[in-house]
Formats: sequence, C-alpha cells, structure tokens
Amino acid sequence: MSTATFYIVKEDSSQNSVQGFNDYVVYLCQHFSRQGAKVYLQCGDKAHAERIAECLWQVEANDFVAHNLVGEGPKYGTHIEIGHVGVKPSWNRQLVINLADNHTTFANAFTEVVDFVPCEEKAKQLARERYKMYRQAGYQLQTIEIQYP
Repeated sequence: MSTATFYIVKEDSSQNSVQGFNDYVVYLCQHFSRQGAKVYLQCGDKAHAERIAECLWQVEANDFVAHNLVGEGPKYGTHIEIGHVGVKPSWNRQLVINLADNHTTFANAFTEVVDFVPCEEKAKQLARERYKMYRQAGYQLQTIEIQYP
C-alpha cells in the first residue's frame, strides 16, 4: 500500500527557519538513501533545486550522499535526484520528498510520499489540500511532529 507522511513543522522548532528546514531535508535524504531508497526531491523551481543541491554538498565527508539534478549525473542517476515543478524524474523512484509549496501531488506516481505541514497559515492550507488528495487516492496517511534538534 502507498503511504504519505506529513511532517509537522512546529513553530518553536529549528525547522521553522530556512536553514533549519534545509538541514532537516538533508537529514531525511541521508536517512532514506542509507536504507537504499531512490529518492526524488521536488522543489518549487530550478533555483530552489540548485539551493537544495548546494545544501547536500555542504555536509561533512562522512555524511555525503551522492545526488544530482534532473538531467545531470550518471545514466541511471544517484540515490537522490533533485527536480522541480515542470520536470520529471529521470527514472523510477520509490519515494518523493515534496518541497514545493504549490498544489503538487504525486498520487499514484510514487509508493511513498514525504510532505510537510509548515507553520505559515497559507502553506498549511495547501498542505491540507495535498493531504486530502492523497487520502482520495487511497494512500495510507500519517502525520509526525518533527523531533530533530
């Protein structure tokens, strides 16, 4: 069964800042890729995708995870592929981490979706809409409050 997990960003958490949120995304990429998952990061636009790629370069050597932007890198890609609205993954991925703040939905395209519920009210409402879409598509849904320093 397909699952969609929504991580709730608490107002008083470090993830409620751009740097803290990006650090958490890097952590998730490391976590999932170590489990062998092929991950697709969906960003809002090309500039956002490039910023996230840069965050993945800024880790310690021991924590580095190979990654590439859509259309770059080896033929079958790396464990982490970064794209944006308007482009598609180069090949089959099991898991998508949605960083786009629009109505992007991956229902039926991935077996596992990771999404976020931000603090800001408009973004929170968009997350609720995505949640409804996944529920209607038959995804098993869960929410998790981020417990990360």
